[in-house]
Order: sequence, then C-alpha cells, then structure tokens
Amino acid sequence: MLRVVAVEFKRSLLMLRRYPMEMVGQLIVITLIFYGLFLGARYIAGPAAQFGERLDALVVGYVLWTLALFAIGDLSWGLMNEAREGTLEQVFLSPFGPARVYMARNVAGLLLMLGLNLSILGLIMLLTGVRLDFSWAALAPLATVLLGAYGLGFLLGALALYFKRIQAFLNLFQFVLMFLIMTPFEQLHGPVRTAGFLLPMTPGAGQLRALLARGEAFDPDLFALALVSGIVYLAIGLWVFGRAVRIVKQRGLIGGY
Repeated sequence: MLRVVAVEFKRSLLMLRRYPMEMVGQLIVITLIFYGLFLGARYIAGPAAQFGERLDALVVGYVLWTLALFAIGDLSWGLMNEAREGTLEQVFLSPFGPARVYMARNVAGLLLMLGLNLSILGLIMLLTGVRLDFSWAALAPLATVLLGAYGLGFLLGALALYFKRIQAFLNLFQFVLMFLIMTPFEQLHGPVRTAGFLLPMTPGAGQLRALLARGEAFDPDLFALALVSGIVYLAIGLWVFGRAVRIVKQRGLIGGY
C-alpha cells in the first residue's frame, strides 16, 4: 500500500509540473471570490462595520469548504475524466483494486491539497486583515473533516463510476457542501443542534471555528463526536464504492461512457 501511495504522489507531482497553471488559477479564483464577497458585505454594512469573530468564523468555514471540495471532487471528477480518456480500465486491472488505488491517490494528494488551502488562507488573511488563533490542537478536528469529506467523495465516486456523467449534480452539490460546512451548528440549541451534528463534517467544522475563530479551548467530547462521525461516513463511502465496483464489473459498465 505504501508503494501505491508513493507512486500516486509521484503522479500528483508530475501532473502539477505538467499543468501548473491549473493550481495557480484555482488559487487566484477562489481567493478573489471570497474577497469580492467580503468587499460587497463591507459596502452594504457601511464604513463603520466591525465584523469581529463572525468574519473569522466565515474565513475558517470558507477555507474548509474549499478543502472539502478538493477532497470530494478529486475522486468523482477523476473517475469521470478517466472514463472519458479511456484509462479507467487500467485502474481496475491493478492488483490492489480500485478502492485502494483511489484511497492511495487521496492520501498522496493530501499534502498538495493542504498546501493549496494554506496558500488560500494566507492570501485571504492578508487581504481582509483576519487574525486566527492557530494551534496544533486544530489538526485533530481537521483530520475528522477530511475523513468525512473522503467518505462523501467515495459516495459520489460510486455515482460517477456507474453513471459516468454527473457534472450537473456535482455542481449543485457544492452548495449542499457549503451548507454543511458553513452553518454554525455548534452555536445552535435543541434538536437543530443535535440533528446538525449528525451530518457529515459538521462537528469537526464547528470545533475548528471554535478553536481558530473564537479562541475557545479544545473540547474532547466534541472531538470524539467528530471522530466517530468521520469514521462512520468514511466506512459508508467505502462500502458503497465497493458495491458500485462489483455492480459495474458484473454489468460490464467499466469502459462504457
């Protein structure tokens, strides 16, 4: 498995070297979108507006949203591209199996993905003047968000594997993902808070907002909930993806497009 991760990491570096403008373009566009929203909100609120910790929480949510988009879209968009280019059969011929190959691809691309998102965060902080309370404790809830994101990625990857073309659905799903990541369920009360924490990635995102934006202490109970949520959604995603692999093999749909 480690050899597969090493090969996939080399593949990610080769793709980055071959097409560097793709990552540079993503960095610029994603940063400018947020900065445009920030300028628009400040214009509407007036020159005396003070956003305070709400802007900090918004920045954390926005960067998490882009991170989840990359984590989820890397698998589903990659499957559709490989089906279109005719290389999907090669993945299925691997002795490791498609689930392990794509998991290794996700792990290999994690460093590049985190580097891109840290660059986005740095540019946003520079443009808006936001100052976040960084700490090593934030890595724990970040890991749970990634677990949930990869789980959703395998769920959508199963759809892409079977239907081959789900671009419109993926574009609409970006707004569902924004709702999951940016809604502050941790500050709500009652059944809404409970139901919100049952959704994927929401406990980890809430704890990251509390740590980075509001400077609160690390909550072990909330982290335990976030960890269980991430593992459950990852397990569900892998199981559904495995079922999709067996179905497309039985029906001969691997090479169809």
